[in-house]
Amino acid sequence: MLSPNTPTDSLVSEAGAALLSRYGVSATTVAVAPGRVNLIGEHIDYCDGFVLPFAIQRAVVIAAAPNGTSEIRVATSFDTDGAVIPLGAPQEISDPKWSNYLRGVIEGFRLRGIAVPGFDAFIVSSLPVGAGLSSSAALECAMATLLEGFTGISLGTREKALLAQKAEHDFAGVPCGIMDQFASAFGKADQLILIDCRSTETEMVPFADPALTILVSNTKVSHELSDGGYAARRKSTEDGLAAIGKTSWRDVTPADLNGTEGKMDAITFRRSRHVVGEIARTIGAVDALKGNDFSKLGGLMYASHDSLRDDFEVSCPELDHLVKAARGLEGVIGARMTGGGFGGSTVTLCQADKAQAIAAALVASYEAEFGFAPEIFATRPAEGARLV
Repeated sequence: MLSPNTPTDSLVSEAGAALLSRYGVSATTVAVAPGRVNLIGEHIDYCDGFVLPFAIQRAVVIAAAPNGTSEIRVATSFDTDGAVIPLGAPQEISDPKWSNYLRGVIEGFRLRGIAVPGFDAFIVSSLPVGAGLSSSAALECAMATLLEGFTGISLGTREKALLAQKAEHDFAGVPCGIMDQFASAFGKADQLILIDCRSTETEMVPFADPALTILVSNTKVSHELSDGGYAARRKSTEDGLAAIGKTSWRDVTPADLNGTEGKMDAITFRRSRHVVGEIARTIGAVDALKGNDFSKLGGLMYASHDSLRDDFEVSCPELDHLVKAARGLEGVIGARMTGGGFGGSTVTLCQADKAQAIAAALVASYEAEFGFAPEIFATRPAEGARLV
């Protein structure tokens, strides 16, 4: 019942063959960038919080070759009509919609005074779109890495991730925090990434025990973060912080929050309660991991999901069902929704030798409830954005 992960080498070969077929050229530069899941710390990366994501074994690959022109021609496995992106002038939002992630990255290079040459490219991906696995951040980081290869200028991992984040803000209209792009850029095998979203500092947290694995369950309920739900949640957190009178959520205690409940409406208070609680849960999860206290870690994961469902209200029946179903299965340590919500995926930490049985049980339970099966795959922390 587990969906296999396509090896990176196979994706690279597929992208190269598609580039040759579409444009008649062989790839000279190939970039890979993974998606991510977040073990815990949701909707607090834009609140100066701590988050604990990792890069997964599914990725975006871009194969490309220079074309000697002043434009980029690019096609994808999900849109063979492709796009033509002119260079030499400021980038503008245009069609097709997916091309705006690329245009935003190109604009980031232009604003840094880095000339991007014309090239032909083909994009393939093993990341399902709308599954909450940061396919957009992977696309942005793959494009930024590709441009580093073409221009010979390395931005540095942190700057590249911040450039990709700004591309999403300005060209996709999603006011995301730094987590998605940082996870795709900084990822390392067998390492979780603790990100301090106030300082942008990162700390690698080992996840090397082969007896553990992580199941990602895609509900196949698509989410669209640019439709206003995400922005509305972010606005609520800003309103809550203003009512409390602090400059950063990191300086807010539970007592501070409870003392100002009367200064905000009920919805803003619940959103604020999630932020304060989730920051504490993330720090607690890191301590539990370092101490091999998996009972505590599982409890924090379930509490995170409950808060996202009840206080932040970004879950849905499909996500809730998968978490509830996982909770009663042998070998499961913890489960929660991951990503922006409104659909997408859950993440389930479990014993590796029980993964197949857990996945089969989740598929059967979900299909009986909703009439179709989720896609479930196992992953371990993987390498971040790179040239191959």
